[in-house]
Amino acid sequence: MCNVKPGTNGDHYVPYAERSGNESIVYFTRDLSAEGLKKIYERVCAPIRGKVAIKLHTGEKNGPNIIPRGWVKHLIYADLPDAHIIETNTFYEGDRDTTEKHRKTLEVNGWDFCPVDITDEEGTALLPVKGGKWFENMSVGKNMLNYDSMVALTHFKGHLMGGFGGSNKNIGIGCADGKIGKKWIHQAEGSDNMWSIAMEELMERIAESTKATIDFFGKNVIYINVMRNMSVSCDCEGVAAAPVVTPNVGIVASVDILAADQASIDLVYAMKEEEHHDLVERIETRHGLRQLSYMKELGMGNDRYILIDIDNDDARIQPADAVKDVKPFN
Repeated sequence: MCNVKPGTNGDHYVPYAERSGNESIVYFTRDLSAEGLKKIYERVCAPIRGKVAIKLHTGEKNGPNIIPRGWVKHLIYADLPDAHIIETNTFYEGDRDTTEKHRKTLEVNGWDFCPVDITDEEGTALLPVKGGKWFENMSVGKNMLNYDSMVALTHFKGHLMGGFGGSNKNIGIGCADGKIGKKWIHQAEGSDNMWSIAMEELMERIAESTKATIDFFGKNVIYINVMRNMSVSCDCEGVAAAPVVTPNVGIVASVDILAADQASIDLVYAMKEEEHHDLVERIETRHGLRQLSYMKELGMGNDRYILIDIDNDDARIQPADAVKDVKPFN
């Protein structure tokens, strides 16, 4: 495992009472279904206009934990009939590192009901990173610049290197192009090891990449995290992903990326020890919580929020109340 960059707090969970600043609105539903996804999308969709990109991790071949295709199809047909799913090729070798192989994987996984734009298929573009310390620009798939709005539709789960994969990881890694942007994020200059960046520095680089993309879209981007089948493994591990032992929770959505990811983390930490042990261990041993604190430092959102329960007449709830009756996934 890479060295840890000292002086930050990626292995330390910050309780709500210790946070400061403004509060954002985060919506929550326990309804893990196509209709639940549609309902929560409709709570945050006001900024979505024009040509719409749905940033979705479509998964490795036959990956068992990705967001169900039927849910995404229902959302698109009901609310986003002209939207395109967008992806980029991978940095690592596998079934998605070239456009040709990527399209075959999309076919295997059933993403055939709407256009899928592999945005680095025809080249790359540079977007400025405002206020970053690692990058002045980030290289992204050129075709992403053809869109007016983005729906970041994220399967929230663990991640081998990032600790967890929420909206930040989905955008920061998922919009960086496969050969330049992803290399800048993962690989230390002068190293031959594509996974050579220190852990907390990696979280910061991911967040800076994300900032380049969301600054491009401005206010026309929303964030939806689906907390289902939360293995400690990312969907990039496909059928090799670790078994799911964390209970399903629900779906959160916000127009604030930090609030969406922080609320998802808080929901995990609010579980009983035996329910969240494996996922929390993965998050903290990879210093994944640095994603949150660095997003706050970059001014990307608020880590304080009001959690609105759309299942119960928009009641304000605490994360502990949201997960008190969850059952382990079987």
